[in-house]
Amino acid sequence: MIAIDILEWPGMNQAFIVSFVVTVALTLAAIPYGKRRPRSRPTSWGEAMVASTYVFGVMFLGFGVVPHQWIDHADKDLGWDKTKLIWGPGGILKPQSAGGWNPITLQYEAVRDIVVVVIHAVFFGVIIFMWHWWQSRDQQTGAPELETSIYGRPLVRKA
Repeated sequence: MIAIDILEWPGMNQAFIVSFVVTVALTLAAIPYGKRRPRSRPTSWGEAMVASTYVFGVMFLGFGVVPHQWIDHADKDLGWDKTKLIWGPGGILKPQSAGGWNPITLQYEAVRDIVVVVIHAVFFGVIIFMWHWWQSRDQQTGAPELETSIYGRPLVRKA
């Protein structure tokens, strides 16, 4: 029997995974709070300071810590630097400098940087979604409700 520890695989980095999961969880934690808080309620100075600190912290995690942990993981654990070239399966992307056909020398460092750009784009999209959701959380989308009687039945006017 072979014992495999999945946390020791080269593609697994605990710091990156934990920072990504914590950032997503903290971002989505605003939704239950927003559902409880009515839009018409004015914001106090203290609430605004706590909310701005919370948002700054989440954005710091999303745009600072998570990409840094990915770069750290790609450099140290995966060994993606300028010296590691992409040859593709069967050497189909082998550069001309190494005897292949491809005039472009592709490096894993570029793939690492593309992943960082994708991480930033994902978190930017999440921020836009959360801004939109927060601003439109109390808006009614259907027809206006009819006035109800003290018994809860809709009042219908006769023509």
